[in-house]
Amino acid sequence: MRHLVLAVVLGIVFGSFGIATGQVKTTPQTAKPWTYWWWMGSAANEKDITYQLEQFAQAGLGGVHIIPIYGVKGYEKQFIPFLSDRWLAMLAHTVRAGRRLGMGVDLTLGTGWPFGGPNVTSEIAAKRWKVDNGKLVTELTKQQVKRAAPGGEGLVLDYFSKRAMDQYVKRFDSTLITLADGPRAVYNDSYEVFGANWSANFLDEFNKRRGYDLTTQLSAFLDTTQSKASILVHQDYHQTLAELLHDGFTTTWTGWARNHKFLSRNQAHGSPGNLIDLYAEADIPETESFGSSQFPIPGLRVDPDYEVDRFGMPNTLAMKFASSAAHVLGKPLVSSETTTWLANHFQVALSQIKPQVDELFTAGINHIFYHGTPYSPPAEPWPGWVFYASTNYGPSSHFWPHLPLLNRYIERCQTRLQASKPDNDLLVYFPIHDLWATRTRSAGGIHQLEVHHVEQWLLPQPFGKLCEQLQQRGYSFDYVSDDLLRKLSVTKGGILSPGGAVFQCILIPHATYLPEQTLQQLDRLARQGARIIFDGAMPQQVPGFHKHDERSANLVRIGKALQQLKSVQVSNDVFTTLRQSTTRVESWAEQGLAFIRKRRGDTTQYFIANLANKFRQGWIPLSVLGLASRYDALTDQTTTLPIRNGKDGKNEVWLALEPGQSCFISVMPGAPAITSGRSPQTTGKSTELLRLPNSWTIQFLSGRPDLRTSATLPKLTSWTSLSDSARYFWGTARYSTTFDFPASQSATTSYVLDLGDVREVAEVRVNGQSVGTAWCLPYRLSIPARLLKATGNQLEIDVTNVSANYMRLYDRQNPGWKKFYDINIVDIRYKPYDASRWEARPSGLLGPVTFWSLIDP
Repeated sequence: MRHLVLAVVLGIVFGSFGIATGQVKTTPQTAKPWTYWWWMGSAANEKDITYQLEQFAQAGLGGVHIIPIYGVKGYEKQFIPFLSDRWLAMLAHTVRAGRRLGMGVDLTLGTGWPFGGPNVTSEIAAKRWKVDNGKLVTELTKQQVKRAAPGGEGLVLDYFSKRAMDQYVKRFDSTLITLADGPRAVYNDSYEVFGANWSANFLDEFNKRRGYDLTTQLSAFLDTTQSKASILVHQDYHQTLAELLHDGFTTTWTGWARNHKFLSRNQAHGSPGNLIDLYAEADIPETESFGSSQFPIPGLRVDPDYEVDRFGMPNTLAMKFASSAAHVLGKPLVSSETTTWLANHFQVALSQIKPQVDELFTAGINHIFYHGTPYSPPAEPWPGWVFYASTNYGPSSHFWPHLPLLNRYIERCQTRLQASKPDNDLLVYFPIHDLWATRTRSAGGIHQLEVHHVEQWLLPQPFGKLCEQLQQRGYSFDYVSDDLLRKLSVTKGGILSPGGAVFQCILIPHATYLPEQTLQQLDRLARQGARIIFDGAMPQQVPGFHKHDERSANLVRIGKALQQLKSVQVSNDVFTTLRQSTTRVESWAEQGLAFIRKRRGDTTQYFIANLANKFRQGWIPLSVLGLASRYDALTDQTTTLPIRNGKDGKNEVWLALEPGQSCFISVMPGAPAITSGRSPQTTGKSTELLRLPNSWTIQFLSGRPDLRTSATLPKLTSWTSLSDSARYFWGTARYSTTFDFPASQSATTSYVLDLGDVREVAEVRVNGQSVGTAWCLPYRLSIPARLLKATGNQLEIDVTNVSANYMRLYDRQNPGWKKFYDINIVDIRYKPYDASRWEARPSGLLGPVTFWSLIDP
């Protein structure tokens, strides 16, 4: 029986949730971040695998996801063909070594992406349609597996064919499943089957599923003028593709995985189907955070070479397709490919990563996978083997020595997020048929619902606009599809989902088209007491060509009867209607605070991230009452929050949260002690107590190239201004100064040391005592008052920069490090990589460095 590679729970109680198979569990292992692990040429051996896994475990990683890809030039004799006996032995050894270290192992069910390889014949390869002599005929796309590993090259699979999927997995039946030590989960990357829009049996399936022969409406199918007939036929075309993808690929693949005791991790985005339903089939739905969200956090740097127009930006509304499927169905884990191309190679700082992770948490993600870590032999000179896309989380990365700080932060957050269940009030229906009625932009003339360019398909739709407003105003919600509506029921507490989540209302965005079956399901729920709100008007048309007018008339009849029910409302002002309902709202979200609300037993838990530049501190009203405490995952400290009587009789808690910071707030049942209710204008204000006036000494410590000089700085500035050598230095320098500390009027037990601008990580000592490491925005540390003296205080700050400045020199002197097959190494614009032309990046302690006092309310 296949091992699931789950670590033993040692003294920590975690929530343990199951799905139909009972296999998915949350553990200390899943609370830690995992990483993609690219096996370049699969040129692996047992000794190096063990060594690297030990490094990963020591750094605080919980698991690896193996992706075999292209190889490294000069190592051809060490390449191991995918699924060969030797390759399978390497995989089994990895699983065993991981188990010993308390780490999990996942595996892409193929090499590179998407699925395909030498066993994919032309009969089961990806296809598209074309018109030949007035008839629809089938032809191959001829797409090859992208970034394939040795033994994995070949045509891409037909994702719309169950027969193709059945034949594809046979290759693993005689190889992978024979192992006694196999992976926890198998994985499918985002849908990148470009140009594929057909299958060999498409016309037969279309006729069976839609009730008419597509060739009888060929003129409407080929029409690009958005005529009524064209829109309806194309809705049928997309519906058929979506069903074939769901039944032929997703259900078949996940069923195969479960039959063989594997979990399935699936990136459904990019697919020409309803993402909610496709994510719903996976044991672990997985979204993606590609590029930079460009938050307006002061001091947060964005790579100026990142092309938003080309690659788009991460968006929580896209991420919620994965988390919504998990929330509605009770799946305990939702994962994410994290920080792909956040910035250029050798330039990403930990301070840039944390806000992206926080955004994922607010979107319902609780199982972070770094993108990623190349397999690199320990004997390989720096920078080792490098994957073509950043970010590099491996031992050769400049932030590797400090990566455990980020890992511990994520582990603390995910421990809480995985042990709690969603507490959202709204279910927002996704009207995909309206999307299918619009013009397409994707390859092959189909709507591919990708996470990159939501501005092209999601945000312009009434659904997207409404969800943006809901999010901005502080409403918590999940999405629901036509199919998932069938699985809802109604209880005294509200609308019950199959996974046990309870919602208070179903919200139908303005939609032109709605299937009869969907309205019938809404009618069923409404008659059981479910509250349903239609935005603007009831839909008047069904999607699809077959008997359209007859079915639309029936839809109108059902709608008129539905409107007569007390729990149904058609609203011209959704937000006024919501305010009049029992739907909770967190009004402080309008100040730019992102959040997710969850429950664990009788405790309500908020994760709040300040990813904007509006809020810093103040009294905020929570939608739940009780005893409130704050947990800071960065410092692992819990404090009780002051509570006062606020407006409209609502209790308010005091929250201090600077841009870039995050925290948990837990509310437990009980009567809180109410404070005197002093005005927020006179309490809790940070006050600058001291700006360090003296000069600084800088001493270069370890780094590349070797630099052992020192200098006196009248004021803080980038060390790149000190000398030509310093412009290329990557490593650590020590900043030292002395200061007197004024007597304080307050009885505070600690002060805040604000380091200002840091490039990039600062380890701080006060009077010889370590007070912590500042690695994320804002760069602040708490300083115990007992460590400070009236005169003669000594402050030492060891600052480590990123490796970009050294790469400017290294790339000029050693261009041979770029020795990889396929795409080799490219920059963030996908152009040949050349760091020698970069300008020197500011490095070191830029300040200003100040002490602050804080008067608690």
